[in-house]
Amino acid sequence: MSTDETHRSQQARLSDQVQELHDALLSLESQSELLQIPELREREWFGLLTEKLIPQLSSEAFLVVAVVGGTNIGKSVIFNHLAGSRSSATSPLASGTKHPMCLVPPGFTESFDLSAIFPGFELTEWADADQPLQEIDEDRLFWRTSETPAKTLLVLDTPDIDSDTKVNWARADKIRLCADVLIAVLTQQKYNDAAIKEFFRKAASEDKAVIVVFNQCLLPDDEVYWPVWLETFCEETGVDPELLYIAPSDRRAAEDNQLPFFERTWPFLNDTHTLDHTPRNLNTDLANLKFAEIRMRTLKGSLKTISEPGQGVAGYLGEIRTRSDEFESTARLLATHNLAEIKNWPPAPNAVMIAAIREWWASQREGWQASVHNFYNFIGSGISKTYEFAKTKLQGESLSPIEEYRNQEWEAILGAIENVYEKLEWFRDSGNRLLQPRLENLLSGTSRTDLIQKLQSAHAQCDLELELEDLVAEELKRFRDESPQFYSFFKKLDSVAAAARPATSIVLFVSGFGPVGDVAGNLVANSMLQSVVSVTGDVAGGTIAAAVGETAISSTASSGAGFLEAKFRRLHASFTASRATWLGRLLKENLLGELPEQLNQAATVSQVAEYSKVQDLTAQLRSFANSK
Repeated sequence: MSTDETHRSQQARLSDQVQELHDALLSLESQSELLQIPELREREWFGLLTEKLIPQLSSEAFLVVAVVGGTNIGKSVIFNHLAGSRSSATSPLASGTKHPMCLVPPGFTESFDLSAIFPGFELTEWADADQPLQEIDEDRLFWRTSETPAKTLLVLDTPDIDSDTKVNWARADKIRLCADVLIAVLTQQKYNDAAIKEFFRKAASEDKAVIVVFNQCLLPDDEVYWPVWLETFCEETGVDPELLYIAPSDRRAAEDNQLPFFERTWPFLNDTHTLDHTPRNLNTDLANLKFAEIRMRTLKGSLKTISEPGQGVAGYLGEIRTRSDEFESTARLLATHNLAEIKNWPPAPNAVMIAAIREWWASQREGWQASVHNFYNFIGSGISKTYEFAKTKLQGESLSPIEEYRNQEWEAILGAIENVYEKLEWFRDSGNRLLQPRLENLLSGTSRTDLIQKLQSAHAQCDLELELEDLVAEELKRFRDESPQFYSFFKKLDSVAAAARPATSIVLFVSGFGPVGDVAGNLVANSMLQSVVSVTGDVAGGTIAAAVGETAISSTASSGAGFLEAKFRRLHASFTASRATWLGRLLKENLLGELPEQLNQAATVSQVAEYSKVQDLTAQLRSFANSK
């Protein structure tokens, strides 16, 4: 395979990889928005990717040659020499080129898209030499066809790279990124200028091919000085010129487009080195450049810039990982320091819970068992109503257990809100740079009064009794489905209890509690049971337990009683969890918003597939860029 064919094959493969990297970077950026790091379009290496690598890897071999330099050093003179006519405005005064101009071979635009080669510019066909001098806010690139440059060359004149106008620097930088070859126009006054050296340092780091033209030389006197000037320039910038020319200070020849260019060798060999005084045609010399080699070299230089460890893409990935880790630490901080610890959340009213259990269990009974229990429940209900009537006469109207629970729960909620605000304010004032602005916004956007009013309204609308009944039914159904042996055990116990029901009821009635049923359930739930944990111990000295289906369990059946107590405790825990979840949901909707999800999402950006893909592609491109 010939060298050109090898380069074309490499270029095609690189084109696919670079485009894949570009797409993966954009996808990764969209997922990194929460990290608040600088955007890709603000990064110079990304401009190199979009404005140099992608456009030129996707096309056939041609070179973009840009004439660059400082103010009033004759850039336009060199450009006009390449154009073969006075295409660019020249003047002994600094004319101040504001926009780049491009000479395009005939028919070039029929095969290539100029906007893809020069992204970031608004392309305008060039009709007047003074057009690029206009003060226009948009970044424009003026172009026209020209027969003079070789058919594989695009030649540009550029804005001054040492201008007081920063927009000129930006436009010149865009051209540098697009260019394959830079014609550096230097003079005695400008070779050591800080802005010029900075521009060419970047060019050298990108491995651009640089042709140096030392202009406005006083010949033959400056033949002994320009080597010193150029050596300083090369040492300061890292530039290694491909070709070197000197041009005399001759205003008339410059205006007539007759300025001669003399080639010199570099490095300068010795003081007796033979000097060639035959003028050179820059177009001819450019046409003889090894296009494929120069292009592959500049492409590799661009790849090195974007793929070097700690810089370019790798630096961007490092920023993402660092910031993602910061978000992970912040999310962990929030998780470690609970927003609120509610020690006084009231237990669900046992009376209501037991009633719900009895109702569910009653729906499971069949045949004569159901008849017996229903009979005694009816008697118990009557006794209970008599008891409640007498109690009301003596003590007056009292809140129902569920309303009493509602009041207790609201007090717990108010305490929780206070705790949440105190903790959020502590986080805000702790100096965490990720949390502080977000919490400042949260705490200033929703007042405590507004939040309390919203929660109070939502709390008043909760049907707590229905919620408890639904939870009991769901838990007991799960218990029945997951543990059929215990369901059978309960049915067996229930049959024994139904058969022995009269004796049990009588004993209880004589003792003052009456039949097991509503009366026993209410007495146990309202006056004796204070803790879910102590169900068995608080019921008649442990001789009976009000539990699932009102079954009386003797103290000797400790394993069964313990199991039932555990199930009863689970019902309480499930209800409390349900209520706590309700509060958490409302706090999130009305106070925290998307903060928890945002923190968690940002904390995992460095773990997404696109991150690994960008990492792998960058490593592949770096390997190619460093290959010989």
